[in-house]
Amino acid sequence: MERAPYFDEVADGPDSAEAWWLRTSDSVRIRVGFWPEDGEKGTVLLFPGRTEYVEKYGRAATEFARRGFAMLAIDWRGQGLADRLLPDRLSGHVLTFPDYQRDVAAVLAVAQERGLPKPYYLVAHSMGGCVGLRALIEGLDVNAACFSAPMWGIRLARNVMPLAVSLSWLSVQLGQSHRYAPGTKGEPYVNSEPFGSNALTTDEEMFGYMARQTEAHPDLRLGGPSMGWLHEALTETRALAALPAPPVPVVTFLGSDETIVDMPRIERRMARWPGGRLEMIEGARHEVMMETPEVRNRVFDTAAAHFAGHP
Repeated sequence: MERAPYFDEVADGPDSAEAWWLRTSDSVRIRVGFWPEDGEKGTVLLFPGRTEYVEKYGRAATEFARRGFAMLAIDWRGQGLADRLLPDRLSGHVLTFPDYQRDVAAVLAVAQERGLPKPYYLVAHSMGGCVGLRALIEGLDVNAACFSAPMWGIRLARNVMPLAVSLSWLSVQLGQSHRYAPGTKGEPYVNSEPFGSNALTTDEEMFGYMARQTEAHPDLRLGGPSMGWLHEALTETRALAALPAPPVPVVTFLGSDETIVDMPRIERRMARWPGGRLEMIEGARHEVMMETPEVRNRVFDTAAAHFAGHP
């Protein structure tokens, strides 16, 4: 394990940050960031969403540190500074969704190796929520979990979904899985979408925080998903929907103005999760950890209290 770059000037996180390269079981190089905390109550394992990277959660690490938790975040394969899987590094691609579990295994191994303080808690956003749910079902050793707008389904119009399933499957069969999904492009959302029409946050300063990071460090940039990624995501979310909830205490946060993930599928999942709770946040969009100060405080306070209840 060797040190990896970490862009502290844009992360705005605790000064204690470290970043490391890891090798997965299939020899993909990924990156993790770790923020230790004195008097730790445990370690938050932060599973980011698609397009995201370690530095985006520097402020989240500060929030958890204030509440007594260390935090570790990951650059999934195909994004951040981890190995990209196509010659076009702006295309969000994965060969199979189960490959993300190899990344999870590498993270758990380094957490054990470095003696990160237990207990472990999961915080998973968007695509990370899909990866995190699968990890919990397969026995991820955490005391409790929080999900933020988890990608347990992708929001598509009812008449569009069959077309998306068919086209993404066909692209794989024809060797065209590297192509961008329809309506997407090789440009980061936060650097191309005006704040006024963005689907991520109502907080202009936080939107600027995300945009400045990829402007300052273009290697962190990622554009739209590939057809292959879309096929894998649709396949995995459909498979997960048929499985029962794992026996882990969970709180899920969901903004009332969510437009990216499938809200009804989240509501159905949480309605039948024993001991699970759905926290609807009025007026919030997709990124509740990047929302207004009031929303952020509510999310981090609730998460910390939830974790403290399962020491």
